[in-house]
Amino acid sequence: MELLNNGGVTSPKGFLASGIHCGLKKNSLKMDLALIYSEVPAAAAGVYTKNKVKGAPLYITKEHLSNKMAQAIIINSGNANTCNGVDGLHKAKRMSQVQAKALLLKTDEVLVASTGVIGVPLNINAIQSGIPRLTEKLSVNGGLDAASAIMTTDTFKKHFATQFMIDSKTITIGAMAKGSGMIEPNMGTMLSFITTDLNISGELLSEALKESVNLSYNRVSVDGDTSTNDMVLIMANALALNPKIENKNKDYYTFLKILNELNIIVAKSIAKDGEGATKLIECSITNAKTVKDAEALSKSVINSSLVKTAMFGSDANWGRVLCALGYSTATFDPNKVDVSFKSSVGEIKVFSKGGSLEFDEAHAKEILLQPEINILVNMNDGDVSSVAWGCDLSYDYVKINGDYRS
Repeated sequence: MELLNNGGVTSPKGFLASGIHCGLKKNSLKMDLALIYSEVPAAAAGVYTKNKVKGAPLYITKEHLSNKMAQAIIINSGNANTCNGVDGLHKAKRMSQVQAKALLLKTDEVLVASTGVIGVPLNINAIQSGIPRLTEKLSVNGGLDAASAIMTTDTFKKHFATQFMIDSKTITIGAMAKGSGMIEPNMGTMLSFITTDLNISGELLSEALKESVNLSYNRVSVDGDTSTNDMVLIMANALALNPKIENKNKDYYTFLKILNELNIIVAKSIAKDGEGATKLIECSITNAKTVKDAEALSKSVINSSLVKTAMFGSDANWGRVLCALGYSTATFDPNKVDVSFKSSVGEIKVFSKGGSLEFDEAHAKEILLQPEINILVNMNDGDVSSVAWGCDLSYDYVKINGDYRS
């Protein structure tokens, strides 16, 4: 996939964005309030965390998306607005009300998202005071500020865009995301916002998003913690003027393919930016019996703290991989399994058909010293594949999370 240079949520026609510091974060140099706005009403859809404890914004956003339409998304960082009871719900609703008034929209046309510390009352006065400036700053060049304003422990902005053709019309999709820790999306803290000028029904947009999330964000894990505030939202405003997609035809699958590719890029950027991470790890499972088995196996390896620490230490400890496969929910025969490690400098097989192999430890070390590692596992038991993404586990993960609230 070819990405647009400095592309993001304002790359599609008719989308503006902004980001400001309103006072939720102590550091005045860090932005903490973002806005995405479509100049026309848009079809919209969302996918949310499976955690039973959910942030107040999720309830408000799900309510506002009941008609599968929206025109703006307001996002704050620095406070998750979670476990704040009725007060949290009232403030999440208030965010959408004040922002809607500033944009001359109805309240239910504004979606809400929050990320940050759990259990601290949200400073709604700071947000209300910032909304006029946030709205005034809306521009086609505001995507980078918006991407900055949703960051918490992220070390870099995650913003992307690409283009493709449908029926001689150029379609653009943009995205921005945040996520670094508390990442085990079952739709971490992980937020992703996608914009497109595609003309598509709300029903099909929702179906496409759910399918795409399962192939991308739901295959990422940084630390195994499913956040309370995970959310992926998409808006499609139809300004590309393609014939409206109202059934699962060729155009629908063209869009789904590009959406999947873009979301995988976003998901991998989240895994790469895991708190304290030094390496992106990809676990590729091949020749498994079922999709369910393949997915369980790849996620089990990515989630293993011992695999993560071995990768941090560049140690070709394949026993930890076998262990993680073994305690997954998948059914398989260990005596059929092959394991290899691969990176930009080469590939080395370390385990085959139930037994260890002699291998060059120095070469293995060189492979695992690289910033992106692929753990290749061939189950030799079927024809199904899956992949999951994660990161290594370093000393800094404990440092970051040991004093997150201070």
